[in-house]
Amino acid sequence: MTVVPTAVTPFATSVYRDRLARAGVEATARGIDALLVTPSSDYAYLLGYRPPALERLTCLVLPAEGVPTLVVPQLEEPLARHELGDLVDSVDLRSWGETDDPFRVVRDRLRGGAMRVGVQDQMWARFVLRLRAALDPIEMVVAGPTLSALRQRKSPEEIERLRAAAAAADAAMQQITGERLSGQTEAQVSRRIRDLLLEAGHDTADFAIVASGPNAASPHHEAGERLIGAGEAIVLDIGGTRGGYCSDTTRTAFVGEPAPDFAALYEVLRRAQAAACDAVRPGIPAQAVDRAAREIIEEAGYGERFFHRTGHGIGLETHEEPYIVAGNAEPLETGHAFSVEPGIYVEDEWGARIEDIVVCTPDGAERLNQTSRELFIVE
Repeated sequence: MTVVPTAVTPFATSVYRDRLARAGVEATARGIDALLVTPSSDYAYLLGYRPPALERLTCLVLPAEGVPTLVVPQLEEPLARHELGDLVDSVDLRSWGETDDPFRVVRDRLRGGAMRVGVQDQMWARFVLRLRAALDPIEMVVAGPTLSALRQRKSPEEIERLRAAAAAADAAMQQITGERLSGQTEAQVSRRIRDLLLEAGHDTADFAIVASGPNAASPHHEAGERLIGAGEAIVLDIGGTRGGYCSDTTRTAFVGEPAPDFAALYEVLRRAQAAACDAVRPGIPAQAVDRAAREIIEEAGYGERFFHRTGHGIGLETHEEPYIVAGNAEPLETGHAFSVEPGIYVEDEWGARIEDIVVCTPDGAERLNQTSRELFIVE
């Protein structure tokens, strides 16, 4: 069997050297002696490639100080050397054979005196449990806060990747909202959107929610064989990846002339989404952006119809920090990238959502998505 890594278009080698160094500094600040990272978005962020996540252990051992070690199965060492490129000079590459114990290799690569290690959030339980036994009595804690502190502050190069992904998603959205949707099934429209995402330049088309009529009241509806008909709202939530970075945008369409009560609902939503985007600026708590949208929706009497957070961070993953939700008092910073996507859902009738990816800038918010936020009228 041949397994290839998930495509990630790498940055310059200096970017990854800097990320490895900053991760060590961040770990030190949090009292962590080393980070253990297996194949994941965190791994790709630090090393520039994403190897296959298999039953054989691949693990980056990143000490707070000193040279990182990459522990890989022997049969994957050539792949690792190829994907690392010049970065291999900054990493101690250690391969293990089929009869070796890779968990002992990890233990041996930890610097003497290490008492607290951070374990990458998405590490498989089978690896966590064996590492815990091999490293005892070293304390194991989650590495998420350490790595998220780096990943959620996007560099100009990362923002450019997000901008390109958003533009491609916009092109697909603009095309699908200009086509006849009535008479087609949700699944047919979803397949068409996936094709459009790839045609527009996405490397992957990861999702295409098409929720029509009463299904529009289900935020994560799975497109099915329901026929789209006249007088119905359609929520279109689409996205994929380009150059390793994600897109995610939602627009709402209506087949024919919208009913007055739906038009009124949609206008409330449009104002709420605009208010949330306008609230974005460095230093404001993430929850304040959520509050800006929610207040308008609540004042209009739809409070119980908006039952999810206003947004989520985006980058190498569609959902990552910062989360735009009540209770998150962490201040926004320049370089934070996230969705702003309030929705209103009336069970058994219809629903609507507007979603843009925005970047927090020194002057406020840059909306990466540029398609109209008015209600799309379609055939």
